[in-house]
Amino acid sequence: MKYLELTFNITPFNEAATDVLAALLGDVGCDTFLLQDDGLKAYLLADTFDEAAVQEVVANTLAAFSPAAVHEPDASPLAITFTSTPVPDDNWNATWEAEHHFEPITLPNGHILQIIPRQAFGSGGHATTRMMLSFLSDLLLPCISSPTVIDAGCGTGILGIAALKLGAAQVFAYDIDEWSVRNAEENYALNGLTAEIRLGDATCLAVAPQADILLANINRNILLADMTGFVAKIKPDGHLLLSGFLEADIPVITEAATALGLRLADTCADGDWRALHFSR
Repeated sequence: MKYLELTFNITPFNEAATDVLAALLGDVGCDTFLLQDDGLKAYLLADTFDEAAVQEVVANTLAAFSPAAVHEPDASPLAITFTSTPVPDDNWNATWEAEHHFEPITLPNGHILQIIPRQAFGSGGHATTRMMLSFLSDLLLPCISSPTVIDAGCGTGILGIAALKLGAAQVFAYDIDEWSVRNAEENYALNGLTAEIRLGDATCLAVAPQADILLANINRNILLADMTGFVAKIKPDGHLLLSGFLEADIPVITEAATALGLRLADTCADGDWRALHFSR
C-alpha cells in the first residue's frame, strides 16, 4: 500500500489550530499525524488523496482561526501551506523507528504495555488514546468481570492490548489499513497476547462476538457512519467508548447514539480533543 506524506506549515505556529487541522484531516483519510515545530505531518493512503478536500480542510481551519473568529481583530492571520510527497514502502518503518522511541506504558493495575507504532496510529501519547485508556481503566478494573471487547479501527492495537491487560477475556479488532493490522498483530505478540484481528471496515462486525465494551478512536464521520453497526454489537448492559473528535462534534455524535437507545454516561476532555462513554 502506497502512502503520501502531507507536510503542513502553519505561520505563525498555533497548537490549537494544529489540533483542529489534524481532526479535519482525519475526515478526509489521514490516519497518522506527527506534530512539527512549525506545523504538522499527516499520512494517508495515496489512492485516497483528494487535493480539493485537503484544500477545503485548510480553508476551514483558517476560517476557524481568523482574527474575527477568535475575537482578536489585531491578531496576525494564520497562513497554512502544504506539500505532498510519496512515502516508499521499503523505508517507512526504518525511518519511523529511527526518529521515534516509545517508552512502555504502565497501566493502573501495574501491567506494562509495550508498543512499536510503525505506520499505525496509537502510541499512547495522543490525547484521544489517553482518554480511551482512562475510560477502559475505569470500566474494567472495578466494574466488569472478564468482558469481551471490540476494538474498531484498532491502529497499533494499543487499546485492545490494554483491555486484555486490564482484565478482558477476549478482543476482536479490525482496521481498514493493512499496515495497521500487521502492526497490531506484531504488538499483540510483543505483549504475549492474542486477539482476532481482521482487515476491513465495519462490515467485519458481522463476524464479531457481542461485546461488553466496543471502543472506537477514529474520526467523527466514520463514527457516525458506523454507529448503527456499533450499537448492534453491544450487549444489553454494554458500553460504547468513542474518541477522535472535537467539542463541536459532541452534539451530533450524542444525538446519533441516543437515537439508537444509548445513554451518555460520561465525557472526557484533553486539550481540544473529546471522548464519550455511552451505556445501554
